[in-house]
Amino acid sequence: MFCAALSLCVAGACGTVDDGRGGGDGPGIQSAGGAATDGELQGSGSGTAGDTQASGGAEAGQPDGDGGGVPNFDVGAPNVELPCGGAGQGVDGMDFSYIWIANSPEGTISKINTVTLVEEGRYQTRDTFGNPSRTSVALSGHMAVANRSGGITKYYAYDCPDAINTSTGPGDVYPFGADGCFAWSTNMPYNSQRPIAWTPGTFNEANCTWEDEYVWTSGYNGGNSAEAILVDGETGAIIDQVTINGIQSDSFGAYGGASDSQGNFWFSQLSAGRLVRVPIANPAAYEVWQMPISGYGMAVDNQDRAWICGSGVARFDYGTQTFDLQAATGGGNAGCMADATHLWLAGGSNVRGVNLETMALDYTWPIPSYIHGTSIDFQGYVWGASRDTRAYRVDPATGTVDTVNGLNSPYTYSDMTGFGLANSVGPQG
Repeated sequence: MFCAALSLCVAGACGTVDDGRGGGDGPGIQSAGGAATDGELQGSGSGTAGDTQASGGAEAGQPDGDGGGVPNFDVGAPNVELPCGGAGQGVDGMDFSYIWIANSPEGTISKINTVTLVEEGRYQTRDTFGNPSRTSVALSGHMAVANRSGGITKYYAYDCPDAINTSTGPGDVYPFGADGCFAWSTNMPYNSQRPIAWTPGTFNEANCTWEDEYVWTSGYNGGNSAEAILVDGETGAIIDQVTINGIQSDSFGAYGGASDSQGNFWFSQLSAGRLVRVPIANPAAYEVWQMPISGYGMAVDNQDRAWICGSGVARFDYGTQTFDLQAATGGGNAGCMADATHLWLAGGSNVRGVNLETMALDYTWPIPSYIHGTSIDFQGYVWGASRDTRAYRVDPATGTVDTVNGLNSPYTYSDMTGFGLANSVGPQG
C-alpha cells in the first residue's frame, strides 16, 4: 500500500527548508501595480453531474547570468515516517515515481517511470476519441486527464482494482474501461476542455489513505464565459460548478490551470486573456484579472504566487494584487513549473530556469528539439514533451539530457508528476 505524509526533505534529512532565497525584487523586474480588471466577479449557480462511468474503488549547456553556481535542487517530496509502512514519491525506497504524458492523436496516456525511463502502461482516455492533453497527479499519486473534446478520466497509479489485467506498456493497450487500473470517467459537454488540477486533500494517518481529494477542470463552448467544475476524486461526480464571466472570447476558454496550497483553482487564457482565481470554499466568489503578457502555460509556486509563461514571464502576488514582469526569458508557447528556487520553462529548443525571487534568467540548457510541456519529477529533474515521439529528462544542475522514445505526438503541459502540487502545499504535519 502506498502510504505517505507530505513533508520536505533537504539533503536527505527532514526538517525546515532553507532555500537560500532573499526578499524583495531583484534586477530585471518590472512591476505592474494593480491590474486592468481587479476585483470580485459574481458567478452563477451550481451545475449537474455529468455522465460518470466508474470501475473498482543533450548536451550540457552553461548557466546564464549570475545565478551563483548550481542552485539548490533539494526540491522536496512526500516523505514516509508513519507506522503504516510503505513509501512515497521521490524518496529512497519509493514505491513509484511516474510522469503521465498524453499521446493526443491516439487518445492515450503514457505512464513513464521517471527513474528507469521505462513506459510501464498506456491507457485509453475516453469512450470515444477524446484528444487528451493536460494530466494532473494527486498527492496520493493517482492521475486524472482532461480531454480536449470533453470529459475527464482517472487511472490508479497503484492498488488497482485488477492489477493483473492492466497495461504493461505501449504495445498492450486495453479497450476503454477494461483496464484494471481504470477508476472512473466523467463525460462533459464542452467543445474545449483543457485545464485539470487536483486539490491537496488530507492524509489520514489512521488508515494510510488520502481523503477529500478533488479535481478542478474547466470547459468552454464559446463566448465570454467558461465553466469551472469541481469533481469528487473518488467517484468522478461533479460536486460544484460555476460560470466564470468576463473572460476573453477565443477558441479555448481556460487554457492552463493549477491548484494552490489551499485547493483554490487558478487558470489562465491563451495570449492576452485573463487570469482567474476560483476559491474552493465559495466558487461563486471568483476573481478575474487582465493578463499583462501574452500567455500560454501557468503554474503556482510554493508561496501561492501564480506564474504566467508565454511571451515572457509574469508573476502575480495575490496579497498585493500586482504582477511582476520579466520579458528577457527567451520563452515561447510552452508550459512552466516551479521548484523551490526556480521556475522552469521551455524556450525554443532549450529548458530555462528563472529565479523565483529576482526573476533573473539563471539557467539555459539545450535540448534536442522544441518542447511544449514542462514538469519536474520527485528527483528534481525537469521534463518536457517534444510533440514528435520523444520526451526529455534534463538534469537542471548539469544540463544532461536523457530521452524517452516511442510516444505519439506527446503534448502535455500541466502537473504531470504531481510535484507542482506537492511543492505548493509544502511541509505537512
